[in-house]
Amino acid sequence: MSNTSPPENCKFAIPKKGRLHEKIIDLLKGAGIDFRREPRLDVALCVDLPLTLVFLPASDIAKYVGDGNVDIGITGIDIVEESNVVVDRVMNLGFGKCKLCVEAPVADNITDVSDLAGGRIVTSFPFLTEKFFKKFDDEKGTKTKVTEVSGSVEAACSLGLADAVVDLVETGTTMRAAGLEVVAEVLTTESVLIVNPHSQHEDTVQLIKKRIEGYMVAKKYVMITYNIHNDLLDAAIRVTPGKKSPNITSLNDSNYKAVTCLVDRKESNAKMDELHDLGATDILTFALSNTRM
Repeated sequence: MSNTSPPENCKFAIPKKGRLHEKIIDLLKGAGIDFRREPRLDVALCVDLPLTLVFLPASDIAKYVGDGNVDIGITGIDIVEESNVVVDRVMNLGFGKCKLCVEAPVADNITDVSDLAGGRIVTSFPFLTEKFFKKFDDEKGTKTKVTEVSGSVEAACSLGLADAVVDLVETGTTMRAAGLEVVAEVLTTESVLIVNPHSQHEDTVQLIKKRIEGYMVAKKYVMITYNIHNDLLDAAIRVTPGKKSPNITSLNDSNYKAVTCLVDRKESNAKMDELHDLGATDILTFALSNTRM
């Protein structure tokens, strides 16, 4: 297998490493997008789909999609905004959530981010940082000096290289260890599926979207089924109304009905408890591997 893609294939860019990589690989497997990647190659042909996966640095994916070098990709909203390219956001994927923030030393006690205008800011997001501080510079007649670095952003203040930094904050552990605190939020980000608006592979793009949506629903919900007396049916349905509506089936015992529907995975145990207390019996939940809604 060579490091190229068949010309008729839709090209799908995903991060080759980093904080999103493993979750995206799990997402693709769950969505039935099967592939085998040979060692040291940055492309992988998918099984039974006219699709080539292209493994790229996450920070380059939005630009590749925007320029039309690949048709579709998964990266962070922060990367899309920083790249300043025109792409269609097909769907947010719900993982990789964090915030891009202005951080300053705790010891400096900065409570108003505009006080940093005209100062020195170190970041891996120069476009977004300059855009964020422009309004303060325009108001105060200052020019904030933004310096781009590729890593270890949080060390810049302690080394005397910056008055503040703009960096991603997920748990805040690294930020606090560096003696920094959040002064302002620039944007909230998560992983997102993007597509080039001029892609010639609309059918494949829609198929990928449908498969990913199906897997995401399967991860969010479980199927619950139970038996309930006719007198308690309305109350039970209020507990489990389903995603659209429950499926209600008659039993041999005409006094009872069987109810089946989807419930949010996070609420499933509480729903089971509530149904049991109401009088439902034979309460079961089933994991879903994939769906089509």
